[in-house]
This record gives sequence, structure tokens and C-alpha cells, in this order.
Amino acid sequence: MRSTIAALLVTLALALPAFAATPVNINKADAATLAKSLDGVGLSKAEAIVAWRQEHGPFKSVEDLSQVKGFGPATLERNRNAILLGDAADGGKASNKAAATKAKTKASKATDE
Repeated sequence: MRSTIAALLVTLALALPAFAATPVNINKADAATLAKSLDGVGLSKAEAIVAWRQEHGPFKSVEDLSQVKGFGPATLERNRNAILLGDAADGGKASNKAAATKAKTKASKATDE
């Protein structure tokens, strides 16, 4: 009996990486792609992500996802490494660079005034 349980646990442990999140651009992906790519995100939660994005504009940071109903801290942490804000070709950093440039410009204008 113990060997059967041990074998089952080993099988489950080996299967867990198969459920890992797949990198996805949350500012461009449709709900079906988000649901398929993110761990613990079903179609309903993915549709909420798309709806938030349509209402508020693109996500500026990964943490912005916490503003989406049903997307809690555990889901955010589980998927953090798979969440892209820009294109995969630039490592998802294009949106981060644009946000940083915008923040620097604002700070510069505030200093000049």
C-alpha cells in the first residue's frame, strides 16, 4: 500500500511542471489564450483580465493584475515569471521601458516647474 502511495506521489510530482504557466503578453492576448497560458486562470478570470484592460488601458506592471476581480496574490505569484507586458522578442520589457521613460519625463517636468 505504501509503495502504491509513494508511486502516486512521484507521478504527481513529475506531472506538476506540465501545469506551469506559459509566457503570455497580458496586454495583447485574448481571453482564451490567457486561460490556456496562465496557471490557475480559467476562462472567466481571463475574460475579467481582458475586460479590465479594455476599460483601463494596458497593464503597466504585473502588480496591476491584482486590480482584476478574482486575481489574487497567490495567482499573481504563481504566474509572475510568465506574465509579459510587451512583446516576447524584447523579453516583455518594452512596456516597462515606456512606463519608466514616462515617469522620468514627469519627474523632470515637476523639477523644472
